[in-house]
Amino acid sequence: WERLLQGLSFYKPPSKTNWIETSGVDKYLCVCVCFSCQGLDEQQSVQILQCYLQEDYRGTRNTLKAVLQDERQSQALLLKIADYYYEERLCVLRCVLHLLTYFQDERHPYRAEYSNCVSKLEKDLVSNYRRQFESVSKSEAPTWETHGNLMTERQVSHWFVQCLKEQALLLEILFLYYAYFEMPPNDLSTFTRLFKEQGFGQRQTNRHLVDKSMDALVERIGYFSSLILVEGMDIDFLHKCALEDRTEQHQFYDQQEDICKEVDQMLLTFGDISHHGPVLLAWVLLRHTLRPEEVSSVIRRLGHTTLQLGVFQYLTNMLQALGNTGNNCTASTARMCIYGLLSFVITSFEEETLGSQQHLINAACEVLAAPSLAELFWESNPNMGLGVILDSTVGLFPYKTGPLLQLLTALLSDKSTAKKVYTFLDKMSFYTEAYKHKPNDVISREDGTLWRRQTPKLLYPLGVGQTNLQMPQGCFGQVCEGKQLSVGEQGFLVRWEYSYSSWTLFTCEIEMLLHVVSTADVLAHCERVKPILDLVHKIISTDWTVSDCLLPLTSRIYMLLQRLTSFINPPVNVITSCVNCLIALAARQPGKVWSSLHHTGFLPFASTPLTNMAQTISAEGMKAGNYGNLLVLIEQPRGEYSVTIAFLRLVTTLVKGQLGSTQSRGLIPCVLLVLKEMLPAYHKWRYNTYGVRERIGCLILELVHAILNLSQEGESEGSAPSLQSLSIYSLANTEAGQAVVNIMGVGVDTINMVLTAHGGSEGPGQVLIQTVKLAFSVTNNVIRLKPQSDTASPLEQALTQHGGHGNNLIAVLAKYIYHKHDPALPRLAIQLLKRLAMVAPMSVYACLGSDAAAIRDAFLTRLQSRTEDMRIKVTILEFLTVAVETQPGLIELFLNLETKAKEFSLGEWSCLSVVLELLDSKQQGKYWCPPLLHRAALAFLHALWQDRRDSALSGVLNVSSVYIILKTLQRSMLSNIADVVCVSVLVSAPALLPPLSLMMESVLHAEQQLTDRTKAKLLSALILALQIQGLNGGEITQLPQLLLCVCEMVQDEALTLIDRTRHTIQRGDVQEDSMETDSPHIQKDQQDSVCVLALHLSKELCRADEDGEQWLQVVRKLPVLPSVLSALELSLRSKQNLYFTEAALHLLLTLARTPQGAAAVAGAGVIQSICLPLLSVYEGPANGATQAFMRKSQDAPSWMGVYRLSLSLMESLLKTLRYNFINEALDFVGVHQERILQCLNAVRTVQSLACLDEADHTVGFLLQLSNFCKEWHFHLPQLLRDVQVNLCYLCQTCTYLLHSKKMLHHYLQAKNGEGLPPGPHPQHAVQPASKEQEEAESKALQAVQCSLLKILSKTLATLQHFTPDCCQILLDQYRTLFVLSFTTPAFDSDVAPSFGTLMATINVALSMLGEVVQRFQSLLMFSMENCFYVLISQAVRCLKDPSVLPRDKQRLKQELSSELSTLLSTLFRFFRRGSPSSPASGLLLSVQTKPPTPGSKATPEGQEPFIQLVQAFVRHVQR
Repeated sequence: WERLLQGLSFYKPPSKTNWIETSGVDKYLCVCVCFSCQGLDEQQSVQILQCYLQEDYRGTRNTLKAVLQDERQSQALLLKIADYYYEERLCVLRCVLHLLTYFQDERHPYRAEYSNCVSKLEKDLVSNYRRQFESVSKSEAPTWETHGNLMTERQVSHWFVQCLKEQALLLEILFLYYAYFEMPPNDLSTFTRLFKEQGFGQRQTNRHLVDKSMDALVERIGYFSSLILVEGMDIDFLHKCALEDRTEQHQFYDQQEDICKEVDQMLLTFGDISHHGPVLLAWVLLRHTLRPEEVSSVIRRLGHTTLQLGVFQYLTNMLQALGNTGNNCTASTARMCIYGLLSFVITSFEEETLGSQQHLINAACEVLAAPSLAELFWESNPNMGLGVILDSTVGLFPYKTGPLLQLLTALLSDKSTAKKVYTFLDKMSFYTEAYKHKPNDVISREDGTLWRRQTPKLLYPLGVGQTNLQMPQGCFGQVCEGKQLSVGEQGFLVRWEYSYSSWTLFTCEIEMLLHVVSTADVLAHCERVKPILDLVHKIISTDWTVSDCLLPLTSRIYMLLQRLTSFINPPVNVITSCVNCLIALAARQPGKVWSSLHHTGFLPFASTPLTNMAQTISAEGMKAGNYGNLLVLIEQPRGEYSVTIAFLRLVTTLVKGQLGSTQSRGLIPCVLLVLKEMLPAYHKWRYNTYGVRERIGCLILELVHAILNLSQEGESEGSAPSLQSLSIYSLANTEAGQAVVNIMGVGVDTINMVLTAHGGSEGPGQVLIQTVKLAFSVTNNVIRLKPQSDTASPLEQALTQHGGHGNNLIAVLAKYIYHKHDPALPRLAIQLLKRLAMVAPMSVYACLGSDAAAIRDAFLTRLQSRTEDMRIKVTILEFLTVAVETQPGLIELFLNLETKAKEFSLGEWSCLSVVLELLDSKQQGKYWCPPLLHRAALAFLHALWQDRRDSALSGVLNVSSVYIILKTLQRSMLSNIADVVCVSVLVSAPALLPPLSLMMESVLHAEQQLTDRTKAKLLSALILALQIQGLNGGEITQLPQLLLCVCEMVQDEALTLIDRTRHTIQRGDVQEDSMETDSPHIQKDQQDSVCVLALHLSKELCRADEDGEQWLQVVRKLPVLPSVLSALELSLRSKQNLYFTEAALHLLLTLARTPQGAAAVAGAGVIQSICLPLLSVYEGPANGATQAFMRKSQDAPSWMGVYRLSLSLMESLLKTLRYNFINEALDFVGVHQERILQCLNAVRTVQSLACLDEADHTVGFLLQLSNFCKEWHFHLPQLLRDVQVNLCYLCQTCTYLLHSKKMLHHYLQAKNGEGLPPGPHPQHAVQPASKEQEEAESKALQAVQCSLLKILSKTLATLQHFTPDCCQILLDQYRTLFVLSFTTPAFDSDVAPSFGTLMATINVALSMLGEVVQRFQSLLMFSMENCFYVLISQAVRCLKDPSVLPRDKQRLKQELSSELSTLLSTLFRFFRRGSPSSPASGLLLSVQTKPPTPGSKATPEGQEPFIQLVQAFVRHVQR
């Protein structure tokens, strides 16, 4: 703090002792440094030199020696050292400014430390810094006579700019100081005298050196001089004292006689420069308030001078200048200061005496840009301060709409103020209009001051049925005396007592503009409408909830935009306001805005359908639209681009809105215009304002960046290109890519020069940095996403081409490591270098040339720094990890191994030394290494290990063994499990489990230190270790602790997911894009997110807990199941969080296998969480239409997979809990009966694996439910009948498809195109199919047959429960399921299932027994067993049915006797060869049978019970 208190006086002049002679430092260099730094102390000169060489010098020790031997290079070096010294002086002042900015900010993490430091500075800061200001402002400029021949005219100018910067910073510090601490009256007098002598910055000692480029700095000095004096008078406190009638408490009250007269005398000489205005205004207020009886000629004279100086215009310009550059806190403090001044001025004096109302309003609007002042205004007295101006503007509304709307727009800052503004305008009580003469339908008093309307009047000449305002009969109007009309108008103003909504009036104003758009009145109406549009834009941007109320107004913007852009010389400012409104709307409703906007002709469009990439990229049939014409004909010639800026922001907003594929294709012409016409050429356009070109470039790249971050799900189908593929192709192969390369090639020196010239925190320099960062990210994404190709694209060629003397792009990218202002810039540059090192066939080392060693040193310096941004260090290590495999020359440079006595050792500049220091556990107490950095360091060592660099690792292992690395991992709660596994050659999985378990417990106590990726890696490792442990059959001793920890994490993550999902639903928007392309954070719902992995780990632990006792104890302690089910219900209803939903259902399914787990799941309310919300999974959101059965693989995660999992869960719960779950199961089948019946029918038309899988799950659930026929029949009799009918038809369908392989093969090829691989390429169509293709088709066919066989077997098992057994034949609660017919089943839904269907099913099963593999034979036997049972049961049911005719019964006996006898003989032959039995019936609730050993021969007539049943039935029907 002492150095901060000294400020610039820390740097001392040269001492008289000959210190240089007594030191070992190069005399020549030190003398030159002293001179180059304008007479700095020798010792401090050397300190500056040492700091420069360590932090800013771009070379090595060897190059430094060469530089010093060359006169020209050494002079250039000394000038750079001088620049470094200048920057160091400014940095000291910026540190003090930073302290004063945040020492009272409760949100700042170091507020207490800052406050303590400021309290130490408080006593002497003002006196020290005031002396330094005087010293700097009075310094004589150096010359070549006094400072040597290096002090050229350019260097003198550079020195003077430094002086001005230091003066401005010193005054800014003093202003902020006095904003917090009171200024004594003596100091006010001192500062007034000082600033008067210096002419508020304009009478500099070296003013002959001032040129135009320095005007902004001189003005800044004047601004702060003026603000310090105004702040010193403490106008806020003065206002408060005046209101409470206690002016004697103000510090200037007792100083009236001496101090005030002295200041009076000085201020009487003011008036020649604009900076005097606020000071005079504040002093007039002070004198007038403290001694109101002394309205002397002095005060009148000062007040008149103030208005002549245009004080309110000055205040507007000052606040705008302070807001555009510099510290935001300083600008806000200045606004607070001027707010108090304006409020008191307007309260104390009549508005008419203050000059132009518009200037007053402009100043007020600039003041209200401070964050808290708008809210403060609405809470204050409306009859005082700025409330007086608001009331005055209301008095002229709507005769003049601009002033009121300008003020109200400034009063919008947050949702609360937005609602106040909306309500204020919604309830207007007066309507002011101008008259040249008194109209006939009005009567008035004799004096003419009060009017009364005799007839109602429509206020706008609009058509019948259009929105309008009508002033009723009997309204009174007051003629406003003293109110002047606009310049050039004659007449008077009348203020009518009439209540109306201004929002309706605004709608009428827009409607009027639409009517007069092609007349001479258009410009006048545009002036009235533009403030309306600006207000609408700001209010919607601030509070979206009012947008519905503004729909009549916003819906007219599209027509207004269409008409205004279609005629010659359009009003550009109004068009910009229209587009800005649409941007605010598109942020929440992109689809709605697009559907309304693309009909207006404003955006570029395609006149012919887009068919392929070649046609699209050629822009064939594309029109530029009204915007394109406006850009070429209006904006480019003028050099003003407000519409272009708004257009780019609008298209970016629409892209980020994730429109559907059709709507996204509509944006292709817009994006193509940007990529083809704007990006390659925007830097050549004419510009009137500095900084606009950089802003347009930044917006273009933001658009491209948003497109490249679109999810793949939104890609358009067919041959037409998508937005993303178009952008990738264009950037990789056209001039657009070269334009991005040129932006990246700007280089670190240019950026630093712009920052130095225009300030570091905001302005053109920051925009340029953002543009280059976007260029890095865009290029990285293009290389990552573009299709693989054998030939390099033009973009890749431009990136990797070699140039002489380090001029290639690779060298430029590497040199961004020297940039210090924004850590993201070098980080993204290194990420791109890493990407190029991975994919491009070139040597980075060769590209760096002679700068390689210096760049290596810069990389390692930043990697080693204790204060460096952690993400830069991680990125450097990731780059080196990639370089180990792909860049041998570069990695050798970084390893810097030295050979001594045939042994390798680490050189002075070896990256291994830095990496080992990061991993050294002894250092952790002094300097904590974050987990991500630790992980990156281990990954680098792992890469060296894999690359077999024994020479490098020998140095590592001598210092730190693998065991220490593992212990460090555990101690640091690190996530780099991949690196633990890489060392698993030394440690087995069982040995890893205990430390991983301990790390898992640590996660719960240190979550703030760990990223989501860290947790995800840890969870993945635990899952892997558990699976290995399970395969080895080992017991998990840590099961109770692990289960408790994981369930706590699952509960927390589920609650977090609920909050996030609700927030997403309320906002209705998508997540922000990130520029990071190589190490993105884990997104909200991903397969490897923490929540999903925690659920999977819980599932693995539940599997290990065989009896479910450990899980039961956890459920009693934690409400984990209700949390998971709540999140599951919300996810299903909103159709979000797919991976979480699948993982949660898998966990519940695992729990349901044990009675305790199933009871816990059912008791937690699983049916309430799944049953009804599951409807949204397969029903469309708009009309409730059911989702079609998809012809795609069932393997990919999908919402229909969630539905199938839910069916399995219901099946498992019903199987485990039986009658305890029957009511819930019936509720489920009742709710989803439509989908269930559709699924059973769909097998006939869609044979995709996904469809068959759903049918399999559905029939499996129905099979369990069929065990409870009585309960089902009681609750849902019609559904039971429908299911029975559909199951019979399903049996018929499966039989037909299994019977006819050729037909099934044809259906798969013709309808699905999924189960089978695509056919050969057209030009080879004549060639026969290859052997590999035939094998693939055969495997696909077998997979479908297997699915059909599973469905058939479960269907028959279900039908067995629907047909009576022998004891229940005579009961009539069982209906006949099959028709009495023996015809072969047809593939037709009109043919009812019959006995012929069952016979055909048995025949098909028999025919397949000899063809299929062993694992299918049990399924076939099971199907035959159930089919025989259903056939016999149904036959006996018919034979005992009195309603069946005798001849039909006789025919039934004959047919069955003949067919079954034949089938039995075939079966006996098959059994004699040896065959498996029907499967164990535990899975499908079949009759228990004892399977024979494989290959053994069954004993005739005794092995299979169902054979005996068939024989008995045959004997019965033959009688």
